[in-house]
Amino acid sequence: MNVEDLVQYGPRLNSPGKSLKEALLWAQSEDRLTAGVYESAKIMTDDPDSVSFCVLAMDEEFQCDIALQIHFTLIQSFCFDNDISIVRVSDMQRLAEIVGDKAEPLEDAHCVLITNPADGSWEDPALEKLHLFCEESRRLNDWVPEISLPER
Repeated sequence: MNVEDLVQYGPRLNSPGKSLKEALLWAQSEDRLTAGVYESAKIMTDDPDSVSFCVLAMDEEFQCDIALQIHFTLIQSFCFDNDISIVRVSDMQRLAEIVGDKAEPLEDAHCVLITNPADGSWEDPALEKLHLFCEESRRLNDWVPEISLPER
């Protein structure tokens, strides 16, 4: 599927929110998910080529936390420089529900990374749809598109 297919058949495809949820759950099942601003920054610094996708989640805290805003700016810049697809979500609580452990609540879901599989295989249709969505958004000068996560 290419960008033109996405534009032409977009309404018939899963929404970007559903694709994001599917990609997060798939990556989580394969232990390819990293949550937390500092944890994500460490992976981006140590092995930037391993990062495939970045999700930034904003909440009320984001508006008041200058340090968090600076971290977001640095993460976005890093993603742009390293050709990593990046999106925003406005519901950090919902993102934490999706990627968190049911027994222990996730403390920092402001940044979530999906890394590449260690074996080099690449069979995640949801993630491919997200990459195409991001590519199309960049063509429309929306460099960090916002996605709404689906309800349960």
